[in-house]
Amino acid sequence: MTRILIVEDNDDLARGLANNLEIEGFETEIASDGSIGLERARASSPDLIILDLMLPGMDGYRLLSTLRDAGDTVPVLILTARTTEQDKVRGFREGCDDYVTKPFGLLELIGRVQALLRRSSRAAGRDQAASFKFGDVEIIPGTHDVLRDGQHVQLRPKEFELLMALVRRRGNVVGRLDLLREVWGYGSDVVSRTVDTHVGELRRKLEVDPAQPKYILTVRKTGYRLNAG
Repeated sequence: MTRILIVEDNDDLARGLANNLEIEGFETEIASDGSIGLERARASSPDLIILDLMLPGMDGYRLLSTLRDAGDTVPVLILTARTTEQDKVRGFREGCDDYVTKPFGLLELIGRVQALLRRSSRAAGRDQAASFKFGDVEIIPGTHDVLRDGQHVQLRPKEFELLMALVRRRGNVVGRLDLLREVWGYGSDVVSRTVDTHVGELRRKLEVDPAQPKYILTVRKTGYRLNAG
């Protein structure tokens, strides 16, 4: 059974959410602070985490970055009252897969949970081909390993998915909205800077000179393309 870890210090909200997810057929576990949430995430390997940001013990950002820095690719949906664009951009930059603000619609939230789980399942079974190379970068899709000049590069899950979305276009231009739909599953309502922020991180990690990229190129007023030639 699919297991969902809910890290939320509002007991009524956490239990109500757990009850509704269980009605949908999910197994749930609740952690009431960030430190406990991190322990549960490591111990039980949930299929998805619903994460509040303002938590006792350890805030949600720190919990998320700790998981991602350790290479944990579990889908994470942030559920929070923090609504500013800066908060959302930081959430995606730290490696979240979805960002939902309170108050929220229960049916929409469950729909987003199901969509994240579907995408995670598809990602596990796709892109198992041999390695792909450009410049001094080598991508091994089956293991999600990325090497630069033979050294392992730590990419966050969304950075890797974004890189693979560009790889699959074989040098063709892909628009920002198409990338948002493919990588994040959203339309134009998502934060407009999300793609640009992640592209910036990819350039920082993979380009010799991120300010003058040779491989991950901007196509003005359109989107991006990968120059692998």
